[in-house]
Amino acid sequence: MNFSKVPEPVIEFAPKTYVCKRAVAGPLVLDGRIDKPFWDAAAWTDDFVDIEGDLRPKPRKRTRAKMLWDDEHFYVAAEMEEDEIWGTLTERDSVIFHDNDFEIFIDPDGDSHLYYEFEINALNTVWDLLLVKPYRDGGPPVNGWDIRGLRTAVYIDGELNHPAAKNRLWSVEIAMPWASLRECAPEGRPPVPGEFWRVNFSRVEWQVEVQDGRYVKQVNPATGNPYPEDNWVWSPQGIVNMHYPELWGYVVFADESADAGGGSAGFPLPQDEYVKWELRRLYYRQRSYYARCGRFTAELAELVTAEEMNTFRIRPKVEAAGGRFEISATTSDGNGIFMIREDGKLWKERS
Repeated sequence: MNFSKVPEPVIEFAPKTYVCKRAVAGPLVLDGRIDKPFWDAAAWTDDFVDIEGDLRPKPRKRTRAKMLWDDEHFYVAAEMEEDEIWGTLTERDSVIFHDNDFEIFIDPDGDSHLYYEFEINALNTVWDLLLVKPYRDGGPPVNGWDIRGLRTAVYIDGELNHPAAKNRLWSVEIAMPWASLRECAPEGRPPVPGEFWRVNFSRVEWQVEVQDGRYVKQVNPATGNPYPEDNWVWSPQGIVNMHYPELWGYVVFADESADAGGGSAGFPLPQDEYVKWELRRLYYRQRSYYARCGRFTAELAELVTAEEMNTFRIRPKVEAAGGRFEISATTSDGNGIFMIREDGKLWKERS
């Protein structure tokens, strides 16, 4: 296999975190509106930022989300300020990000393989798919995979595809059954209280103008193509690529004893997550090394300088042979070993 370079993100590893509380005011009657008792228990996420974080200006339109869960569903709501509300795609599993959209990414076990992508536009058209592994690692998308029992709704404060309207926002409600999401989850089950899944959200926003009474994408005269879309996200990636699951946020599922109202939406990361991140950094370096040299290296010094190694929390073991490598490091408590290999899969073994 010809391994391509995998760019290393240029921002500090500081993913967003969120405490997902139990839904206590159900059942949810979906109409796309978030201003109802069902959502009162859920805190808003931080406002979305550019996908590259502070490397780019803050988004010009506000986006934020809420999450809840119960025994049957994972619930997500999102609110998007918008004075240009439009949509064109009406067939399920169209490439929805060709319109403005809202997207959800979920990696239940945090190994960067077997994760879900979901997209929805203002017409309530959805695209749901499963990724065997990220595109950078040769992973194919499974477009035929569907979230069975999925329920969605869109609310528009304004008028769809009507440029003269006083548009203010559009919002979405999504109920995803655990019966589908458990497919790629640890032990094939829904989460248990205190467990976290990796999650991120993205909003795609195109530059448009009005022609003949309808919205059309603005074209860059230098290229003859539409200007690139903006990507506004909950947890910044540090790279214009959502398919870096290791950079997504952390959502911990709280039990019934969690505070039912207000409070902070975040929590401190377990120390093991920093161990995993440093293994990820070495994975990026191995892929870059292969792109330069045509092989992987078993020499740590060829991946990290001695000065930089002093800043690492781990003392990794590197093994490599031709087109294969494994890098390992002990868990923070010393009772296990984390492993990462050439296709980015990361897992835990007992010591």
